[in-house]
Amino acid sequence: MSEIILGTRKGTIILHKRDGSWREKTHAHQGTNVAYADKDPRTGNYWSALDHGHWGSKMSRSTDDGQTWADAGQIKYPEGSKYIESPFTDPGPEGPAVREAKVLKLWVIGFGGDNQPGRLYCGTIPGGLFVSNDNGESWELNRNLWNDESRGGDLFNSSNGRAPGKRQLWFGTPASGESGEFAAGIHSIAVNPQNPSHYMLAVSCAGVVETQDDGQTWRPRNKGIKAFGMPNPEDVEWGHDVHFLDICKNDPRHVWHQNHGGVYYSNDGAESWTCVDDKDKGVHFGWPIAVDANDGRTAWIVPQQSDQARLAVDRSLFVGRTEDGGKSWKQLRKGLPQENAFDTVYRHCLDNSNDALAFGTTNGNLYVSEDRGDSWYTIGTNFPPIHSVRFA
Repeated sequence: MSEIILGTRKGTIILHKRDGSWREKTHAHQGTNVAYADKDPRTGNYWSALDHGHWGSKMSRSTDDGQTWADAGQIKYPEGSKYIESPFTDPGPEGPAVREAKVLKLWVIGFGGDNQPGRLYCGTIPGGLFVSNDNGESWELNRNLWNDESRGGDLFNSSNGRAPGKRQLWFGTPASGESGEFAAGIHSIAVNPQNPSHYMLAVSCAGVVETQDDGQTWRPRNKGIKAFGMPNPEDVEWGHDVHFLDICKNDPRHVWHQNHGGVYYSNDGAESWTCVDDKDKGVHFGWPIAVDANDGRTAWIVPQQSDQARLAVDRSLFVGRTEDGGKSWKQLRKGLPQENAFDTVYRHCLDNSNDALAFGTTNGNLYVSEDRGDSWYTIGTNFPPIHSVRFA
């Protein structure tokens, strides 16, 4: 733990710990909305997913320790890419309406394994997974997932703006910002370090999706998850509102996700899920989750009051930690504000590295713990609204 990388409403901010204190190392993309920022542990390159209000979404890269940045290869949907506009409207006799796909948001960046030089991933709204094998110079849509039957199948040749006989089971997310569209989005990419051909995605709103053959085939991994708001919530394969997914890097049998309807844990590689809420401890609704790299039973969350009241539980900020796979939870409060806390913590805004944790809020507050969450200190309270926090 020597750096913290922030994606914020006003740029990419890299903090470096020197002489026992955190100092700004780089502030790039000043004034630009950064949805996500991270550092490739294999190459040392920094990456930022930019959301220009006028120019649209771009991927930016630094290859010289954050001193200079340049646009990487453009991520765009291939000509003819389409998706079903809304799963909620009556398709009528002509079938559901389809929309031409365009990038509404670059939402998350992922890195391949050590044996995959140049492999990068990017999850987007409207629900596309893009893959690069040349360190971001070029990107290709994973059509096997894009054309999955759960999304209506291959719509490239659909005509007249309709898809007769097709059905959309991936619902939408409002996270596309000011576009006004309500499309699905990929926000979590968890690569198995022991087998990089095996990785999982989390989608709002579809659920957990897995490939074991490097994206050639995909399957849902949602057994045991209750589908919030559905008529039969315990018997739904698609339509789950997963907020963020993380795996235990050194024991990927342990998988966790924060869900719109609770906190979920799997100890069988996402074959099945168990809800491990403790509402009496305020552990239920939230956005981010982080998992210990060695002990997959240990995880941290930053709870929120509710979807309607996006602020700290009872306006008292704490981090929840379990060390027994969710059987019990402890509230970690030391050093955090215990009154008048209106902070919202987004899905990418909590990270851990060995014994260190950090999280940032939409109020521009950044907190760090160096003892597994037992105590916290404040790095700053006047950052721009924070969209992502990552250790490097």
